[in-house]
Amino acid sequence: MTAHIEAASPHTMNTYARLPIAMERGQGCRVWDVNGKSYLDGLGGIAVNTLGHAHPKLVPALQEQIGKLIHTSNYYHVPNAEKLAAKLSELAGMTNVFFCCTGLEANEAALKLARKFGHDKGIERPEIVVYEKAFHGRSIATLSATGNPKIQQGFGPLVDGFIRVPLNDIEALKQATEGNPNVVAVFFETIQGEGGVNPMRIDYLQAVRKLCDERDWLMMIDEVQCGMGRTGKWFAHQWAGIVPDVMPLAKGLGSGVPIGAVVAGPKAANIFQPGNHGTTFGGNPLAMRAGVETIRIMEEEGLLDNAARVGAHLKGAFEKALAGNAGVKEVRGQGLMLGIDLAKPCGVLVQRAADAGLLISVTADSVIRLVPPLILSETEADEMVSILVPLIEAFLNE
Repeated sequence: MTAHIEAASPHTMNTYARLPIAMERGQGCRVWDVNGKSYLDGLGGIAVNTLGHAHPKLVPALQEQIGKLIHTSNYYHVPNAEKLAAKLSELAGMTNVFFCCTGLEANEAALKLARKFGHDKGIERPEIVVYEKAFHGRSIATLSATGNPKIQQGFGPLVDGFIRVPLNDIEALKQATEGNPNVVAVFFETIQGEGGVNPMRIDYLQAVRKLCDERDWLMMIDEVQCGMGRTGKWFAHQWAGIVPDVMPLAKGLGSGVPIGAVVAGPKAANIFQPGNHGTTFGGNPLAMRAGVETIRIMEEEGLLDNAARVGAHLKGAFEKALAGNAGVKEVRGQGLMLGIDLAKPCGVLVQRAADAGLLISVTADSVIRLVPPLILSETEADEMVSILVPLIEAFLNE
């Protein structure tokens, strides 16, 4: 009998409240830990593993690329960077792309774009509208734009230049900016991820687009978590029929290989010039190949339709199974980005679900977040419901 392997990382900085689990391999929507236990992956690397694990079309493409070229630096052109930028511009109806490595970097670049947009117009102290419950990253600037005092604590002084407003309240946005000539941009997630899977309403998105046009502001939409097909369209804001001026992406764009991107429309396409911004690893040949192949496979396998169909099935199944339970406030989200909002903090369910063979996360203290790979089947969705619902009911009865 093989001895049980304990999961521990004593020399790794203690920045995460890790579960006592170490993963060894994955296939499709399942992963196995070093002790051979199997888990259905309802977390997808936190909305990263678009194609699941060890996808048979992605693996050989990446192996081929590693055998040719991984990194060269941005002194030189990278053919797949142009190919990926052209494809993203086409899918978004926008103009050009800056590549980096993470969502944080993409959001940081968006904030720099907004400030330079203001300075180019003669605004000495540009201000950016951000939202309550938002999460844009953990650098000092993106942390300042984030709407979570708990994770900001201990890192002051934060960067100024942000105006914070509530979600889905156009009058609050107008009042907060009335008569302020320094406002240059509105920055938000179409569906807040870390903030509790909180969607922006379609009519609100359309009203913000109109206001940005009227006041010559940049509309900057953080699609890092909710983009790349997760809701059933390439980008979640497309359900509202609008086009942003700036759109940060990351997470699912490389199906596990780190990529960040900032897609710009005509209003923002030429703000950055040589020397204004840069990155060492962003746009490297391996990451760009991962992005190109991820989109190709998504198109070939109809994963946007799958996300919409299986996501609706999953949401409906949870709503039906949890109907009438007073401890369940709401099942919300779209496609394969769902949140189950409970009436009390439920962080203990992360370990309990893992013990039962399901990977989930809890965000905003009381919201179970599900962001599985976009290849999830209805059968796997039903399995997810069958595991999670009894755990929720037992927890709420405690």
